[in-house]
Amino acid sequence: MEGEIKAIDNVLKNAKRPLTAIIGGSKVSSKLAVLKNLVGKVDNLIIGGGMGYTFIKAQGGHIGNSLHEDDLIPDALEIMKLAKENGVNLSLSVATVCGQAFDNDTPRKIFPITEIPDEWEGMDAAPASLENWKKIILSSKTVLWNGPVGVFELPNFAKGTLQIAEDLAEATKNGAYTLVGGGDSVAAVTQMGYADKVSYVSTGGGAMLEAIEGKVLPGIAAIME
Repeated sequence: MEGEIKAIDNVLKNAKRPLTAIIGGSKVSSKLAVLKNLVGKVDNLIIGGGMGYTFIKAQGGHIGNSLHEDDLIPDALEIMKLAKENGVNLSLSVATVCGQAFDNDTPRKIFPITEIPDEWEGMDAAPASLENWKKIILSSKTVLWNGPVGVFELPNFAKGTLQIAEDLAEATKNGAYTLVGGGDSVAAVTQMGYADKVSYVSTGGGAMLEAIEGKVLPGIAAIME
């Protein structure tokens, strides 16, 4: 556990710049504190997965049946405002792989993320989004990744998350420090055989999120004394 805490602390306090955080997952509500804390500390903030659609809707985009949280639209707007004020490059998806049902074998089609028809829902990051994110990742010296950028449990919608894992492996090979945490993120790098090709794989997802939220963990406090 001590090694876990030191690795997280290294990313948050001693990161080489540019520092990029990739935050994915299904809901903004589960990582709201994380996003608000990071937006003042990183150079690039990539927001993917289901939580991204709340940000798109907040900007007036049409997201069809995509997962979103209307009550958190004010928070999404606040995070975007804070990013702008702090000079943080906040990168959202620009195109998404959509399905007509939450099922692996549902019909698939790519739409611009602001123009998803009513009968479709966004389920994975499309190539155009992944190309943008790859440029950011490969230009970074430190990368923190927590959370998938698509419905990782469905193979047909896991390609975006697996691509992020591949990009992190390439960034690590190029000399970046890369830390991966969160069940699906860890599963992605493990599934592709890249667990030993990133700098650190965090198995303590809860502790990692608390650290990113800005909470002082007992272990970190003891180390810093």
